[in-house]
Amino acid sequence: MIRFYFHPTPNPAKIALFLEEAGLEYEAIPVDTKKGEHYSDAFLKINPNGKVPAIVDTDGPGGKETRVFDSSAILLYLAEKTGTFLGKPEDRGELLSWLFFIASGVGPFSGQAVHFQHAAPQPNDYAINRYRREIERHYEVLNTHLVGRDHVVGDDLTIADISLWGWVDRAWFIMKDEEAPLGSYPHLARWFDFINSRPAVARARTLLASHTFKTEMDDVAKRALFPSNFPR
Repeated sequence: MIRFYFHPTPNPAKIALFLEEAGLEYEAIPVDTKKGEHYSDAFLKINPNGKVPAIVDTDGPGGKETRVFDSSAILLYLAEKTGTFLGKPEDRGELLSWLFFIASGVGPFSGQAVHFQHAAPQPNDYAINRYRREIERHYEVLNTHLVGRDHVVGDDLTIADISLWGWVDRAWFIMKDEEAPLGSYPHLARWFDFINSRPAVARARTLLASHTFKTEMDDVAKRALFPSNFPR
């Protein structure tokens, strides 16, 4: 049994998709970040960094309960545990390279683009330009790579596709005010449509929408989501 701690945001979405694709037995446990539940003592024992997603594998190595946090670590852990979505052995270098390109580039820069466009208390043109332009560069790298490809690595679904889907699925929010955020990246758009049509994607979306999370961006939510903006 996998206990899966989630909020309906890009990084947990990746894990939801993996679990559905792999057909693993799991229990989904909502963590409402706008209520600050990710800072509870119970959750910090699972992820000391206080972020979702996180999992607890009740049947980890040696039969011992194992915690795993950070979406890329979880994807690698589950892929190795199940022997699925790892691609061919000869593609290992490519798989790791693209997985960490997403983890260190696409994800963080998308997150910062979202923050400065949607959440920052004051407009900051420099920050918005920096993060939007870098996301555009990442999309161009991916668009070039995906020419003639249905998958990021090899000929079958891998954790690189699953990881990338989590963020490209939010391109409309990341690229604020763009009517067609993938319009300039036709190969990336084709890849996204191909992955997005998989039945497991619909099941993952159903899971992510299965709990009613707080929506109000009040003072409690702001302090929970952006603690660095407030006195310690």
